Amino acid sequence: MSGRVDGKVVVVTGGARGLGASCARRLVAEGAKVVIGDVLAPEGAALAEELGAGSALFVNLDVTSEAAWRAAVTRTEDAFGPVTGLVNNAGLVHRCPVEKLAEADYRRVMDVNEVGVFLGMKTVLPSMRAAGGGSIVNMSSLGGLIAFPYILGYTASKWAVRGMTKAAAQEFAPDRVRVNSVHPGVVATEMTADSDRSHEMVTRQPIRRAARPAEIAGMVLYLLSDEASYSTGSEFVVDGGYSSQ
Repeated sequence: MSGRVDGKVVVVTGGARGLGASCARRLVAEGAKVVIGDVLAPEGAALAEELGAGSALFVNLDVTSEAAWRAAVTRTEDAFGPVTGLVNNAGLVHRCPVEKLAEADYRRVMDVNEVGVFLGMKTVLPSMRAAGGGSIVNMSSLGGLIAFPYILGYTASKWAVRGMTKAAAQEFAPDRVRVNSVHPGVVATEMTADSDRSHEMVTRQPIRRAARPAEIAGMVLYLLSDEASYSTGSEFVVDGGYSSQ
């Protein structure tokens, strides 16, 4: 039985654990070749081994480095062929009141969450062009649609990702490259496990629980598949109904 992304070659950043790892597992299960990009080398290498050498490869990738991106794309092409899918999932959050927020901490969040997405899109485009097209999924957030206190840098970065997605979708369309953003609400991962704010949020939304990583991975799978061939420059919200309030 064929999979929904048979023949696709997909790079997943932040792929060593949490949501990224869930995306990697689902994509391999549906027929894709997946490159797991992360700075967490032991976890990433272990996941690639679990998924199988013929289906997955770990690449040590600091998404804030253009040179690292170029090296990752080269390794991907050498192992599996041109890139046809990218999941810009790597991200971090720093909780702090604005008046106490250090410039270095703000810049670090923007470098990973926003500059990393820019570099990823820029670097994979020639490979996707050579492949005849592709799909880019930029992981934004519910915080890229509305705002929350004490995470100014995270909120700014995720709103930026939303706008960058729309601009890139228009620019990349002649190359048959689609670009969409995914906006999860609270997801049960390492990032939210101990957050009182996250627990309070889910009690207010129509579906009163955190999302499972697999539920977000399902949306990512759809956008990378040919089933989403007419969708680009759009936001796909998976937030348990929080934003409906």
